[in-house]
Amino acid sequence: MTTRTFHGKITPNDIARALVGEFNRNHLIARRSGDGRHVVVQIGTRPARGSGGQTALTVNLRSVEDGVAVQIGKQAWFGIFASLGVTALTMLRNPFAVIGRLDDIAADIDSMQLAEKVVEVIEETVKLAGASHQISERLRRLSCEYCGTANAVGQPDCIACGAPLGDVHPTACSNCGFIVNPRDKTCPNCGYRLK
Repeated sequence: MTTRTFHGKITPNDIARALVGEFNRNHLIARRSGDGRHVVVQIGTRPARGSGGQTALTVNLRSVEDGVAVQIGKQAWFGIFASLGVTALTMLRNPFAVIGRLDDIAADIDSMQLAEKVVEVIEETVKLAGASHQISERLRRLSCEYCGTANAVGQPDCIACGAPLGDVHPTACSNCGFIVNPRDKTCPNCGYRLK
């Protein structure tokens, strides 16, 4: 599970509302639990669903400084594979009987795309809120190693003591938003190759 961090004016509740609003309908059910700083959204197929196999997915949303950290759990696939297995056996016995399983096949294909759809909803919600993987202006500060004063990114010398600040300005991974050291070649959170 890779954590994706979004910086800006967004809360776990904003993302949770969007996920529940998008996925709590049709053959899916979405429930949220937790307080404002840590919210868990569970998305799965309805138990009394008429076609396709069962699946579920959990999304953890946690407040971080100036943003939200998102972890999407592993999707449960066993129910989908079991349903597809029944379809395959039906085809072996009588190829024309697969016509009666078309609803199951369509539901299984739809369920297989659940994780991608969750990522799309999260990214759209974040984009609409004006947040991104870029660190916020408030976090774009560099503390002087000598006197501890906060300085703006790009400032060559400390505004308080005049000491050189060097090139150790904070940045974020463009793939997951994790705050990385400029000397890192890959993101320690997601393994993305940094430029």
